[in-house]
Amino acid sequence: MEEQKLREFICEIGRNIWERQMVAANDGNITAKLADGNILCTPTGVSKGYLEPDMLTKMTVEGEIVEPAPSGHKPTSEVKMHLRMYRANPEIGGCVHAHPIYGTVFAIKGEPLVKKMMPESVIAMPEIPLAPYATPSTEGVADSCEPFAHKYTACLLEQHGAFSWGKTLMDAYLSMERLEYTAKMTLLARLVQGERELPQDEIQKLIGMRAQYGL
Repeated sequence: MEEQKLREFICEIGRNIWERQMVAANDGNITAKLADGNILCTPTGVSKGYLEPDMLTKMTVEGEIVEPAPSGHKPTSEVKMHLRMYRANPEIGGCVHAHPIYGTVFAIKGEPLVKKMMPESVIAMPEIPLAPYATPSTEGVADSCEPFAHKYTACLLEQHGAFSWGKTLMDAYLSMERLEYTAKMTLLARLVQGERELPQDEIQKLIGMRAQYGL
């Protein structure tokens, strides 16, 4: 995707997470990788529902500013965890940090989402780990997320929110949707005392399908 289209797509993803109540006020941040390896980063202090393409900063994966935002906006202070994931796994092309309501409930509780209750979950996102708490905007958050860069596509941030990534920004966004859906399903099933996993033999069959189709 060429740069202007990617800038516009980042703004579209921002509106999506805002409209789906995955963020409030100016919470959350989004990054995406350009073809030349540089990163586009959303600004600090701006609602994700009202992003404009000229608010994005272009930087290297090491955090060096290549092109300041034409609007004068500064990049989010939480870009550190994004940049760490790009460095840890060069196949990552997009990252989304949000505070989805149901996912954040489990992040506050300190509980990873690991129960395999639906075929779609087993195939698409069998586990959502919990990254240990670290002060936001510090390298500590990056440290807590980095171990998940290869095996997973999303994690809960303990007492903070959620973080997702993927080969493309769309992949990262879909992982955030899947995380929130899984958290909501888990909570509602628990409320009606209906939380139960698929039979183990079926789980293994689904895991085999996941490997077969490279998912």
